[in-house]
Amino acid sequence: MIWFILWGVLWAVYFILDGFDLGVGTLLPFLAKNETDKRAILNSTGPFWDGNEVWLIAAGGVTFAAFPYAYAQMFSGLYMALMLLLFTLIVRGVSFEFRSKVESESWKKIWDTAHALCSFLPALLLGVAFGNIFQGIPLDETGFSQAGLFGLLNPYGIAGGILFVTIFMMHGALWLCIRTTGELKARAERMATKLWPGVVVLTVLFLAYTAVATQLFSNYMVYPILFVILLLPVAGLVLMRTYLGAGKYWMAWASSCLYIAGTALFGVVGIFPALIPSNPNPANSLTIMNSASSPLTLQIMLGVALVFVPIVIAYQFWVYKTLATPLTEDDLHY
Repeated sequence: MIWFILWGVLWAVYFILDGFDLGVGTLLPFLAKNETDKRAILNSTGPFWDGNEVWLIAAGGVTFAAFPYAYAQMFSGLYMALMLLLFTLIVRGVSFEFRSKVESESWKKIWDTAHALCSFLPALLLGVAFGNIFQGIPLDETGFSQAGLFGLLNPYGIAGGILFVTIFMMHGALWLCIRTTGELKARAERMATKLWPGVVVLTVLFLAYTAVATQLFSNYMVYPILFVILLLPVAGLVLMRTYLGAGKYWMAWASSCLYIAGTALFGVVGIFPALIPSNPNPANSLTIMNSASSPLTLQIMLGVALVFVPIVIAYQFWVYKTLATPLTEDDLHY
């Protein structure tokens, strides 16, 4: 139970932290009007993006160590999708470094395009992946997926991908409101204002589609008190728009974090006790009971996590407190 909660928390933290820099990268072609804008957009996430992806490694590592059977299914049955995700993240990381190595407009354009595309695709793929997990994956009696890459591109999975992309773009636009100045900041604010209604509409439509296409509401129908969880994303959406209108960008971004965390919590509670639900045969689901490591392994891991996770959190808090300030002219020279 503890590790299931931590598993959900790690994914939520990853979506919050890497979500904004994926959103910023996706917005690059839409907000940047010149080289100064491009440099500002890239530098707004430069000190943070690689640290943010540590949480993806942590979430994958926890899946491997705490729930090895679920990990085996994810990294074999979903192999092509995950390899595509990792490939795009690699190219995106390279783009930060390579665009400035040659003083050529065409060279920079190649890496700017790669950066935008490889920010958009991970957001889309993560949404498709978790949409399919919410819906349930066709697992056989041995617990392996029979879906394949194209089987994941079903209407509900694609709807999840569209929702993730829109959320991350909104999250990224709010981050640019914090980190940039002048006309670029004004464009980011206008973009966030335009994206907010889209996030609201897509959230409502996705919830309605979820009620029809999945069993995600089953736990909520058995224990109606759980519906209070939905107050978190609702509060996040309302506060996000309120603070954005008031020009309180840090609070608006924090409200976006609340929305993302509440949405992730809603999904995790919905699939409990499954890690990877099976559809159409729920008996084949990989759950916290049939996928877990030995109790001794879980106990040792918990001790390690209690020591090192606070250290990572403290370090990242220091990084954000120190570096998450509006960019100056000097910051654009590298």
